[in-house]
Amino acid sequence: MIAYPDTSFLCALYRTQDNSERALAYRETMTEPLHVTRLLLWEFRQAVRFQAFRHRKDAAVGYPLHEAEKMLSDMGDDMRSGLVAMQDCDIPGVLVTGERISKSRTVGGGHRSFDILHIATALVLDAREFLSFDANQIRLASAEGLATPLNG
Repeated sequence: MIAYPDTSFLCALYRTQDNSERALAYRETMTEPLHVTRLLLWEFRQAVRFQAFRHRKDAAVGYPLHEAEKMLSDMGDDMRSGLVAMQDCDIPGVLVTGERISKSRTVGGGHRSFDILHIATALVLDAREFLSFDANQIRLASAEGLATPLNG
């Protein structure tokens, strides 16, 4: 596996936003499917549904339910076509690696739980690159030895 994404990358692929052109351009260069785990897929789906909830409460934030449903449908289509592939991973290994990262880096860098778990997953899966548009997560991935080709 060459690259592992986070939720910000997936959101940029499946809904037009500031980083979508960069995400789509990177995806065009990929020679293998985009690998996701059940954990990442769950967080992506939850984030999309939460944005629909936010929009329902205040139309100035989030996005409408039909956009959320389209994002989830498009992800499902890409999984069925093989553009996105489910990757099994060693969850206990991810948690052990995540604990190491948390212990050594959270107090100094203020890292969130899922950000650490996604980077730990990338490391356990032997990814070389980490795909994110989140500046703090990019710093953490770099500190853990992962290349961050979308940085900057």
